[in-house]
Amino acid sequence: MAGIRPEIRRELRFILNDREVAPGQVGPCDTLLDWIRLDRRLKGSKEGCAEGDCGACTVLVGRLHRGGLRYESVNACIRLLASLDGCHVVTVEHLAPRDGPLHPVQQALVDHHGSQCGFCTPGFVMSLYALWMQDPNPSVDAIETAIQGNLCRCTGYGPIVKAAGAASQLGDPSNDALVRARAEMTARLEALADGARVELTDGTGRAVLPADTDDLAAVLEAAPGATVVAGSTDVGLWITKHMRDISPAVFIGHIAGLKGIEVTEDAITLGAGVTYTEAETALLEAFPHLSAFWPRIGGWQVRNMGTIGGNIANGSPIGDSPPVLIALNAEITLRKGDTRRVLPIESFFIAYGKQDRAPGEFVESIRIPRRPGWLHGAWKITKRRDEDISAVCCAISLRLDGGTVAEARIAYGGMAATPKRASHAEAALTGAEWGVEAAETAALAIADDFAPLTDWRASAGYRGLVAANLIRRFALETAGLDAQLKRA
Repeated sequence: MAGIRPEIRRELRFILNDREVAPGQVGPCDTLLDWIRLDRRLKGSKEGCAEGDCGACTVLVGRLHRGGLRYESVNACIRLLASLDGCHVVTVEHLAPRDGPLHPVQQALVDHHGSQCGFCTPGFVMSLYALWMQDPNPSVDAIETAIQGNLCRCTGYGPIVKAAGAASQLGDPSNDALVRARAEMTARLEALADGARVELTDGTGRAVLPADTDDLAAVLEAAPGATVVAGSTDVGLWITKHMRDISPAVFIGHIAGLKGIEVTEDAITLGAGVTYTEAETALLEAFPHLSAFWPRIGGWQVRNMGTIGGNIANGSPIGDSPPVLIALNAEITLRKGDTRRVLPIESFFIAYGKQDRAPGEFVESIRIPRRPGWLHGAWKITKRRDEDISAVCCAISLRLDGGTVAEARIAYGGMAATPKRASHAEAALTGAEWGVEAAETAALAIADDFAPLTDWRASAGYRGLVAANLIRRFALETAGLDAQLKRA
């Protein structure tokens, strides 16, 4: 393989609040939340769910990104300690001096009675702190997006939203300590970035942070059975809920070579390590129909951590991005050593828990072709609106020729053992004049495409009816555009 083998460092290094730390033994299953609470005795961050759902554990993680320092809210309960090399971790204890005045966000929550039992409050503070630094005068929509991943079991959202809108009246972000120290912190993190491969162990498990993409390929060739960890929004639950041992674990969220976003006239190409948050601007500009869909993937913390490549690679039948990418005719590049191969994303999913990926092979990038002139739709159906797993996920793309469907791509999640196209529904549409009648024929064909399961998220009958109704809905939503295309 091309390149020189990087140096190996055997300790984890990052900055916690204002101090550089190098934890001793670090295993692949150690979570950030356990470490800050049990080792550092910073108990402001709480464990409410241990699955990245309630937000009581929210902290900020600052990392170097495209030449700057970027802070994001993350779930410490499923953020794995080994992934934090070269980062700045900020906990709620760092916002205000122990004996000094409260931070403006904290004071606003006090003034507007935004805390009831108080258990969830530190997590809300950190999410709103991240928002306050990015947008001092946020809209209600922006506030609600920022706290998507924070649950208040006392139902105190009204006062919390009011407090978020009032925080800037109590202080300007430009005067915030974290903002003022940004240049200094950037320099400190740059000094930690030594380009080494990091290998960690707690005596029972092993974690590896490859130096770059080439080193990742070499590591996985040597350990083809290793668990690849990107954002850990799924893998974290393997640890906290299923008590799985993921050793040896190879962490990839820090690799710059997997963070590329290439925008051309023909396509959007994403590195497999690009998070939902990082991809949002480019994807929504190219595919505006995702503007309502994308913010419903997890909560803000999950989108800051989770990667599109990871959502594909784990092969879940209820992943949100695969149906959208299948409908858009995306393709992925798989790499093993120096060898790469490209395949349509729909071909990657073989059966439940089985993907077309050889041992030692990894998803390197995703290419999404632009579809000018196509009609698109995407929907996520859940029990609650925000931060919930899909019962049914659907994406539809149609190419019309004079009002007739020349090509149809309809993909679903939650309807089969894998994300899957509705081939009978597509066949029913192809060659038909697009409209309500054609949609009805396609909707009825869904019964020939899927035999969904009944589980606690939805019954089989509900899933089948929703899947059919989404095709009917798409026809109603695009009727006006359809008429315009026929007149054009």
